[in-house]
Amino acid sequence: METIITRFPPSPTGYLHVGGARTALFNWLYARKKNGKFILRIEDTDNVRSTQASVDAIFEALDWLELDWDEGPYFQTRRFDVYREYLRRLLDSGDAYYCTCTPDEVEAMRRKAKAQGGKPKYDGRCRERGLPRSDNAVIRFKAPLVGTTVVEDVIKGNIVFQNTEQDDFVVCRSDGTPTYNFVVVVDDITMGINTVIRGDDHVMNTPKQILLYKALKAPLPVFGHVPMVLGKDKTRLSKRHGAMSVTAYRDMGYLPDAFINYLVRLGWSHGDQEFFTRQELVEKFNLENIGKSAGVFDPDKLTALNADHIRATPVGQLAPRALPFFKTMGYDATDDDYLAGVIGTLHTRSKTLVEMAEGAHFYYREDVRPYDEKAAKKFLKPETARVLTQLAEQLDALDNLAQKNQEAAFKKVMESTGLGFGKIAQPVRVALTGTTVSPGIFEVIEVLGKSRVLARLRAAVEFIESTGA
Repeated sequence: METIITRFPPSPTGYLHVGGARTALFNWLYARKKNGKFILRIEDTDNVRSTQASVDAIFEALDWLELDWDEGPYFQTRRFDVYREYLRRLLDSGDAYYCTCTPDEVEAMRRKAKAQGGKPKYDGRCRERGLPRSDNAVIRFKAPLVGTTVVEDVIKGNIVFQNTEQDDFVVCRSDGTPTYNFVVVVDDITMGINTVIRGDDHVMNTPKQILLYKALKAPLPVFGHVPMVLGKDKTRLSKRHGAMSVTAYRDMGYLPDAFINYLVRLGWSHGDQEFFTRQELVEKFNLENIGKSAGVFDPDKLTALNADHIRATPVGQLAPRALPFFKTMGYDATDDDYLAGVIGTLHTRSKTLVEMAEGAHFYYREDVRPYDEKAAKKFLKPETARVLTQLAEQLDALDNLAQKNQEAAFKKVMESTGLGFGKIAQPVRVALTGTTVSPGIFEVIEVLGKSRVLARLRAAVEFIESTGA
């Protein structure tokens, strides 16, 4: 059975965006599902717009998404010898020819054709002239004048193009630079690409590429053109919809597995299932279930799915991903066990790693004062001081702060004061965290540890006594 070989060929003219990342993901998943190969190719022939910074940004994004490649990265600018050889083949076979028509002359041809009700295109003036190579000559492909070219698309179905609509398109410019459609075909032939999954903005390029495959006597790959990603208002995805660089989502605290889970659902389905692990996606992905309608990018749904992935990820795996965000907040998160404990209390409450880091502030502050003003006014009252003092005494007497031991300590304070658990827990929460919102109070106490807990309870008593609250 033929090995499936896919590719992702970004142009390094900017960052990797959502649509490009989804294309990479579909190709990567299909290669992994079929135990095939995934090739990375950098299409950098646009000398004006291509930059090394963009190349680096693409690598960085793919690395974060953990989309590893089996071959490459190949760079088109380093393959001009290969392209020259294939141009020579087209010229020798009579499938291409030199053309010396100037840009102004070609534009006049197009205007004339349009005025006559036809498609604006080159009229084939040099097609049979047998011109030799010259400094001002381009090389044009000799397109068929009759018949049809059929794109057999595994997603969209067959798409028929009339060959009369094609003109003799340029495959090499007068400066010796080969053109996009030509180098893509040569690259795919020489790299053994047999499955091309790409955005449907490339559909109009495909008949030209098919003609080149046939002229070069090469087998056609399987083509699958994926519908575009739209914003919530069903218009082309832009920055106002959240179309930022992929690494911007990393910096906003999204998990790579959550991001690829969301990307794959922008155009592919497996029943009603929404949540997928990476391994599940590899096992279940196929081309048949890619939809024909455009995916709609919804940042709120991405965030909700990210929260699901944070909850489902073991704390030990979350910690190294969360650590950079904790450091950004200025926390001294060098104690791995303490960090794991902190994350263990927050991962079911956090939608992003940024939110998790922000929610961890009271764990890493030496002093949680000043307390939230409303919380202090409501819960840190004169009668509360005695409760906090008694709880501190009970906790200080414990060998460890396991939950069952904490429950016993709270029960003794409840019996002594006649107060219910809630009447005790909320003042304690304010004393320990500075606010009324936090993870479960037993969890907080266990993670903070005895010395921090006692210090904060006593500080709250001092606050009450000093303010006469």
